[in-house]
Amino acid sequence: MGEVFDQKSNRKGVWRIRASHLHLLLATIVVVAAAAFALIQNQNVFDQKLRSDVLSKASLVRAKLEGSINANIQLVRGLVASIETNPGIWQEEFSDLVGSLLTQELQIRHIAAAPNLVIQLIHPFEGNERAIGLDYRANDTQRDAVLQARNSGGLVLAGPVDLVQGGQGFIGHFPVFARNAMGVREFWGIVSAVVDVEQLYRQSGLLDDDLSIEIAIVGRDAAGQRGERFFGPASILTDDPVTVDVLLPSGTWQIAARPKGGWDQPVPGRGQLYAWLIAAALLVLVPTGIMGRLMDERQRNIADMRERRLELERISRRLRLAVQASRIGIWEMDVQNGTLFWDDRMNELYGYPQDAGIRNYPFWARRLHPDDKARAEADFSTAMRETGRYYSDYRLVLDDGSIRHIRAIGSVFQDETAPPRIAGVNWDVTEDVERAEALNMAVLLSEARNAELESIRERIEFNALHDSLTGLPNRRYLDQIVSEHARAFAEGREVAAMLQIDLDRFKEINDTLGHAAGDAMLVHAANVLRLTVQPTDFVARIGGDEFVIVRRAQNAAHLSMESLADLAANTIVRLQEPTQFEEHECRVGGSIGIAMDTDAIADPTRLLVNADIALYRAKRNGRNCFQFFSDELQAEIITTKQIADELRLGLERGEFVPHYQPQFDAQTFDIIGVEALARWEHPQKGVLSPAYFLKVAEELDVVHEIDSRMLEAAVAQLGIWELQGLHVPQASVNVSARRLHNEELLAGLRKLKIEPGRIAFELVESIFLDEHDDLLISHVEELKSIGIDVEIDDFGTGYASIVSLLKLKPQRLKIDRQLVQPIVDSPAQRQLLGSIIEMGHSLGIQVLAEGVETMEHAHILQRLGCDALQGFALAKPMAPGELIAFANECRLKKAS
Repeated sequence: MGEVFDQKSNRKGVWRIRASHLHLLLATIVVVAAAAFALIQNQNVFDQKLRSDVLSKASLVRAKLEGSINANIQLVRGLVASIETNPGIWQEEFSDLVGSLLTQELQIRHIAAAPNLVIQLIHPFEGNERAIGLDYRANDTQRDAVLQARNSGGLVLAGPVDLVQGGQGFIGHFPVFARNAMGVREFWGIVSAVVDVEQLYRQSGLLDDDLSIEIAIVGRDAAGQRGERFFGPASILTDDPVTVDVLLPSGTWQIAARPKGGWDQPVPGRGQLYAWLIAAALLVLVPTGIMGRLMDERQRNIADMRERRLELERISRRLRLAVQASRIGIWEMDVQNGTLFWDDRMNELYGYPQDAGIRNYPFWARRLHPDDKARAEADFSTAMRETGRYYSDYRLVLDDGSIRHIRAIGSVFQDETAPPRIAGVNWDVTEDVERAEALNMAVLLSEARNAELESIRERIEFNALHDSLTGLPNRRYLDQIVSEHARAFAEGREVAAMLQIDLDRFKEINDTLGHAAGDAMLVHAANVLRLTVQPTDFVARIGGDEFVIVRRAQNAAHLSMESLADLAANTIVRLQEPTQFEEHECRVGGSIGIAMDTDAIADPTRLLVNADIALYRAKRNGRNCFQFFSDELQAEIITTKQIADELRLGLERGEFVPHYQPQFDAQTFDIIGVEALARWEHPQKGVLSPAYFLKVAEELDVVHEIDSRMLEAAVAQLGIWELQGLHVPQASVNVSARRLHNEELLAGLRKLKIEPGRIAFELVESIFLDEHDDLLISHVEELKSIGIDVEIDDFGTGYASIVSLLKLKPQRLKIDRQLVQPIVDSPAQRQLLGSIIEMGHSLGIQVLAEGVETMEHAHILQRLGCDALQGFALAKPMAPGELIAFANECRLKKAS
C-alpha cells in the first residue's frame, strides 16, 4: 500500500512539473505572437493614421470646392429670379444687375443670358464680345449640358470647358422660366455663369505650395467617378488613393489623394515599441510560473462551486415552473442605480424582446399610458418613500399601439450591506377590464344611437332643401319659396324681383386647379352673397356655378330698379375680390340677369326664365356686368333663336357654299389663287355673308363644321376647274382654332388626297401666336408635311412676334385691311406697310395685302414690293361659274 501511494504521489509531481513547463511554453508562444501582432498593429495604425490625415486634407479641399461653387450658384439663382420677373431685360439693365452681384469675392468670370438658347446679354461685356450671338444648339461643346438644363428644369454644371472668348471655365447653366401674358410659366432661355478654373483651384487650395498631399480630380461635367480626369496626374488613380466625392448641384466630382512621395513612409517610435514589448514579455512570463502553483487550488475550488451550482439550478427549476404556471412577471429594482431585473414574462408583458437585456426605470416609464403615467409614478414613489408597500393599476401602450392593463404589487427590502431594493410581480388584467368597459360601452352606445337617429332625421330634412357644399338653399327650396308666395304675388300684396348670378372664369379655375379649387370658389361666392343681401332676401344655389337672389317687397315703391342695380353692382365688385386657394390667388367675376315681373308669379318658373334671358345678354355684353330683362331683350333673343334654328336647318340642307375671291400677283396681275369664303344661300333672304350668321354659328359651336364643308368644296372645285380648262394654283380656306386642335383633322385631310401646294389654311393671328401651345404647333407641322401651306390672316391686328413667325414658318402673311386702307393718304402708314413687307421677305415669307379697294392702293402696294393683292378693286367674291367667266375675261384683256 505504501509503494502504491508513493507511486501515485510521484506521478502527480511529474504531472505538476510538466504542467508548469507547458504553461511556461504556452506563455512564451503567446508573448511572441503578441509581440508580432503588436508590430503589425503598429504598422496598421500608422497606415490608417496616414490615410486619415490624407482624407482630412482632401476633405478640406472638397469643402472649399463645394463652398466656392455653392456660393457662386446662390448668387446666380438670385439673378435668375430677377430675370423671371423681368423677361424683357436688356443689356444695360443686365450689366447693372450682374455688376451689383459681382462685387463679392467670388470666382465668377462672367455671366451670360441666352434667350431662346442664343447668347444676347453678357457682363462684363469687354473681353467677352465673341460670345454674343453664340447659339448653344450649334455648339458641340456646350449643347448637351444646355439642353439637359432646359429639359430637366434644374441647374447643370459643365466643365472644364474651352470658352469661345479664350481660356477655360466651369459653366453653370440655369434654365429660366417666365410667365407669359396668360400667366403660364414657359421656357425663356438659359443663364450661364462661368467660374474661372484657376481662381477656383487657387481658392480651394489645390495650387498651394505647402499642400502635403497630391490630388487628382475626375468627373468632368459632374459625371462622378466614371467621368474623365481633369486635374492632377493619372498615376494617383492607380496608387490606392483616398477618395472623397464633391457634391455638386447636378452631379459629383471625385477627389483622389495620396501623400507626397507615396504611401511608403517610415514608422516613427519603432525602437521605443521594442523596449515596451520586452518589458511586457517579462511581466507575462514571470507571473506565469507563479500561476502554475495556484492551479491546483483553483481546481479544487471549481469542483466545490460546481456542486453548489447544480443544487441552485434544481431549486431555480422548481421556482421557474411555479412562476410559469401562474403567468405572472417577476421584477426587482436596485433603488440606488435604477437597474431593473425582469424575467421573460415581464419582457413579454411590456412588449420587449426576451433577451435578458439590462432594463432600467425609463424602460418601464416609456410604456405607461400618458393618462396613467403621473398616477403610476406617484404610486411607486409613495411605496419607496413612505409605505414600503407597492400596489398600482395602470395601462401600457405597446409599439403596435395596443393597450394592455397591468396590476402591480411589490415590497421594499434591504440587505445588511446592500442598498435598498424593491421586488414584486405584474400580471395582465386586460380581459377583466375589457369586459367591464364593454358593458359600459353597450349602455352608452344605445343612448348615442337614439341621439344619432334624431340628428340624422334633422340632417336629412336640411340636406333635402340645401346645397351640401355652400349650405345655401337649393333649387327645390327655391321652387318651394316661390310657390308659397305665388298667391301673395298674384293678389297684389307683394312684388318680387329675381337676380340670377353666373360666375365668370369659374370653369377656367376648375379645369386648371382642380375641383377642390372650384369648390372653394363656390363657397367664396356663397359667402359674398350672404354678406351682400338684406336679411329678408332669399339666396340659393340652383346648380353648377349659378346662384339666385329673390327680393320681395310689399309694393313696387320698395323694389326699385335703382336698388336692384346697386345690389347687382355691389355683388359683382365683391365677387371680383381675390381669394386664396393653397398657394394660388384666384379671382372670379359675376354676370347677373335681373327680372321684375309681378304678373309672372302666377307661373313661378317665368320669373326665373326671364332672369336667365337677361343673364344670357349680360354674358354677351362682356361679363362682369348686369342686365335687366325687357320686352326688347326677349324679342332679340327670339330673333337670335330663329337664326340659330334656320342655321341648323341650312347646314342640313347644304345651303352653305363657298364663293371665291381671286388673289392676284402684284406685278403681273395674274390670278395666283382664290380665297374660299363661306356664303349662306338662304331660301328667302338670298345670299348672306358671315356678318349675318357667324356670331350665332360661334354660339352654336358649328364654325368648324362650316370650315370643313368649305374645305371639301374647295378641293373638289379645284378639280372641276381643271377639267373646265381653268388652272387655279391654290385655294385658301379658313380654319378655326377648335378645328386646329381636333385630333381627327389630319386623318380627314389625308382622306381628301390633297395635291401638295394646292390648299392653304388661313390662321387668324390671334389664335395662338406667342402662345406655347405644343398641340397646335405639332398639328401645323403635320399640315405642312402633307403639303398644306399655312398663312397668317389679319396680320397686324394680333400680337405676333418675329420669334413666333420663326417658330410657325408660314408660307404667307395676309396684311389686314385696316392697315391697307390708310396708305393712300398717310405716308407713315405706307412706311409701316413697307416695313412689314420687308420683314416678311427677310424671313422668307410672302406678303399679300387684303382690302385693296382702289387701283391707287394696288399701285402703291406694287411699289412697296408686296407679293400679292386681294380686294374689291380687282375682283369681288363670286360663285364658281362666275370665276371661270372672270378668268377668261382677264386673259382676253391681257392679250389685247
